Amino acid sequence: MNAPVQRLRYRPDLLDAASPEGLEIWQITANPALPACHISMEAQVFSPDSRFFILHEGIGVQSCDHRHPDHRLLLCDAETGGLTPVSDERGVTAFSVSPDGRFLYYFVDESEPGAGRLLLRRRNLDGSAPETVSVLDAAIPGTPFRASRPNPLSTISTDGRRLAVGCFLGDGNHHGGPYGLLVFELETGEARLILHGPAWRNIHAQYSRSEDPVERHDLLVQENHGGLNLPDGSLQRRPPGRGADLHVVRDDGQHWRNIPWGRVEGEWVVGHQCWRGRSGVVIGSIVAGTWEQLREMRSELRVVESRPAPHWGHEGAATAGGGRNRVCREFAQPHFNHIASSLSGTRLVADYRPCWNPEVADRDAIYLFDLGEPETGAARKIRPLFSPRSSWKPSAHVHPFFSPDGRTLLFNSDESGQTQAYLVRNLPPEA
Repeated sequence: MNAPVQRLRYRPDLLDAASPEGLEIWQITANPALPACHISMEAQVFSPDSRFFILHEGIGVQSCDHRHPDHRLLLCDAETGGLTPVSDERGVTAFSVSPDGRFLYYFVDESEPGAGRLLLRRRNLDGSAPETVSVLDAAIPGTPFRASRPNPLSTISTDGRRLAVGCFLGDGNHHGGPYGLLVFELETGEARLILHGPAWRNIHAQYSRSEDPVERHDLLVQENHGGLNLPDGSLQRRPPGRGADLHVVRDDGQHWRNIPWGRVEGEWVVGHQCWRGRSGVVIGSIVAGTWEQLREMRSELRVVESRPAPHWGHEGAATAGGGRNRVCREFAQPHFNHIASSLSGTRLVADYRPCWNPEVADRDAIYLFDLGEPETGAARKIRPLFSPRSSWKPSAHVHPFFSPDGRTLLFNSDESGQTQAYLVRNLPPEA
């Protein structure tokens, strides 16, 4: 194991008049020549004791350039800020830490559409004892498809037995090739394709965090209707604003359900959602209004929550039997974008961007929610913590999220001129 390469840098200058007393902000990475980041809010990157976590170095937040020669994974000690490289392969992506904190799972991408191979690998969390769990170098068993272009996010079940990742399934020669979701049995390396189609490009798959033996098989997935894929899997046409909807599906591809948001006039799914703690409730952000209204500050980004409803089709908010709770209903003109729930399900963190139009952009902030009763209650308190001073470029999305114990926040910012990773300590007590 290599020696740690850095220590935390205290950043009281990022606090402001609205910051709660005692809050501390620490900068984790600071190499001006290389970006570093937490890839996304839903990524499972922590050891269960909240002491260690994995982050990226060498690529930005929304970059898919995992084959860049400077890209590697770093193990961070949350107490000291020590950073230890834990990957040495080219093409590392879609990593997850096992729920017991023992293993780091990740993919090594040596694929091209219709060719090459995709490897699922595993190491001890300190980077030692690398081994290969599964190799896909031919058609996925039981299908005519080969896997390529893995989604940068994987997700692992709470029992540590299954891991899921999205991938491209096109042959590299034809337009409109499908994407799909692979589920791997980690004991055997067996891979199965549980869904596929042209609308699954940005799937944001998230295993339920429940420890219930039935619910731990549920996956929250995002379907993006209306896009068109080029032969190499990149986008020729983006899905329209009303195109996205959300579903819950069992990890054998059965028992489909709908999250009753979006796909109606004047409402669309932003694409930032998660499970509320270990519950079966999904919480996320939706746009109330049109894209034009959003850019002109005449619409809202609302935080809502719903329990999955029966799947009758792709009706979104019009799903029969669907209901919702508007969590931020007492907050005037909300514009909450990326959100993440605490594992306890009692708190939420969100970045707040008053306007998406850079010509009239206003002050951004990270907000902390103390949540009310699931499915019925408004947030008991919504308070600003500080401004991350992000440019909001795709490479620098703030993406705040909690450690498993709920005592620490992580976020990204390019306030220094380069995207870097930060952590926050001494959060105020719950209201």
